[in-house]
Amino acid sequence: MSNWKEYYNSRLCSAQEAIQIIKPGDHVVFSHCIAEPQVMIDALIENAESFHDVTIHHMNTIGKGEYAKPEYKDNFHFDGWFLSPSTRACVSQGYGDVTVNHYYQATEFLKRGYFPDDVLIAMVSPPNEKGYVSCGVSVDYTRPAFDYAKRIIAQVNEHMPVTYGDTMVHVSKIDRFVEASQPLPELPPPHLGDAELAIGENCASLIPDGATISLGVGSIPDAVCYSLKNKKDLGVFSDMFSDGVVELYKDGVITNKYCTTDPDVMTVSFVMGTKKLYDFVDKNPVVRFKSAEYCNHPYMIAQQSQMCIVNSSVGVDLMGQIVSASIGEFQLSGVGGQPSLTRGATMSKDRKGKGIIAMASSVPDFSGKLVSKITPFIDHGAEVSMTREDANYVVTENGIAYLKGKSLEDRSRELINIADPRFKDELIEEFERRYRTKFKVHK
Repeated sequence: MSNWKEYYNSRLCSAQEAIQIIKPGDHVVFSHCIAEPQVMIDALIENAESFHDVTIHHMNTIGKGEYAKPEYKDNFHFDGWFLSPSTRACVSQGYGDVTVNHYYQATEFLKRGYFPDDVLIAMVSPPNEKGYVSCGVSVDYTRPAFDYAKRIIAQVNEHMPVTYGDTMVHVSKIDRFVEASQPLPELPPPHLGDAELAIGENCASLIPDGATISLGVGSIPDAVCYSLKNKKDLGVFSDMFSDGVVELYKDGVITNKYCTTDPDVMTVSFVMGTKKLYDFVDKNPVVRFKSAEYCNHPYMIAQQSQMCIVNSSVGVDLMGQIVSASIGEFQLSGVGGQPSLTRGATMSKDRKGKGIIAMASSVPDFSGKLVSKITPFIDHGAEVSMTREDANYVVTENGIAYLKGKSLEDRSRELINIADPRFKDELIEEFERRYRTKFKVHK
C-alpha cells in the first residue's frame, strides 16, 4: 500500500472513538502481558455503561483487571486463557471463567474458532517507513490474533520496542489507531534468599555447557541464571525470558553457538522484566520473536540441543504428580507452557533434554501456616498440570529427585529425601503405610 500514511491518518482517533466498533456480544482479545493496551482498557472501563455482554479474553496480565470486578459483570464477562492475581477472584466467585489450554495451542484455537476473536485490541510500535508496526515484546498469540480478528484496534505506543522475527503487521490490517504513550510495566528484581540460591545451584548442576535453556521469570529462574554464570556456550529457545538472561548474554555465557533450528539467536515468544530488558530486545537481531506455536510446541522443543527446561510448581505428591495451576479447587493460573516444554525436552532427538521442576520445599499458605510442597496426596479438586509419567526432575533447596524410570516406591523415596525436614516424619509415615515397608534410601 503506497499511501499507507493516508490510510493510517484516516483511521486515527481517540480511545473513546475506537472502542465504538465493539458491539454487544462481541469477544474481545487483549494482547498479552507487558503488551496489554492499558490506555484502551481504561477507556473501556470509563465507558462501561455503553457495553453489554462483552467477553474479554487474554492470558497473563500484570494490569489492574478492572473488567473482572463484580461491578462490571453485566458489561464485561472475563473468560481467561490463563489467570493472574487481578483476574482470579471473578472465577472463584462465579462471575468469570477460565478456558484451559496448552500455551502453544492458542494459535490453533484462534484459527479453528475455539478462541473467538471478534475484536483484537493490541499495543504496537509506531509504523516504520514502510507502514509496518511491531508487536514488540509479546508475539505469542498476539501476532496470530491479527490474522483472525474481524476488527482490530491498535494502541500505538512510542515506548513499544521494535523487535525482529514474526512481529510485523502492516497498518492496512488494522481498523482503528489510537496514539497513546504508555511506559511498559516493569517487574522489580526478585529477592534471592538462601533457599532460592541453593535451588539455583542444584538446577545449574543439571545444565551442561552448550545446553539450550528455557527458564521463565521469578526468583527461582533468576537464581538459576545467577548460578549459570560459569557455564559456556548456552543458547536460548524459550516461551519467555527476563533480565537474568540478558546478564548471561552480556557476560558471554549465552552465545547461542549450538542452537539448532534457529542458529546464533535467542528465540522467544514474549519477554517481561525491566526497562533494561526492553531496551535490550529493541532492534536487536540477536533476539528473534516467534509465536507460542513455534516456541512452545513439543516438536520444536525436541529439536533443540541439550534442551533444559526449568519451571516451578505449587507442589508435587509422592507419586510425582505435578500441580502448578491450582490450590485445591482454587484456580491460580494455568499450565501455560509447562507440560509442553517438559514433554518436548524429555523426548528430545539427542536424548539429552531435561525437564526440571524447581520449587522451595515448603511455603506459608494463605493463612501464614508453613506447609510442605511435597505432599502425600494432591489436594481435592487440584489440577494435575503434569502427570506422574511426565515428571522428570524435581529440585528443592535440599537436593534433586530424579523420577523418570523409577517405581512409585522409589520415586517417593527420592521426593521425601528433598522435602523440608520438618515434614519428613509425616511423609515417611504415609510411605510406610502405602508401601508396607520401612523407609530407607536405596543407594
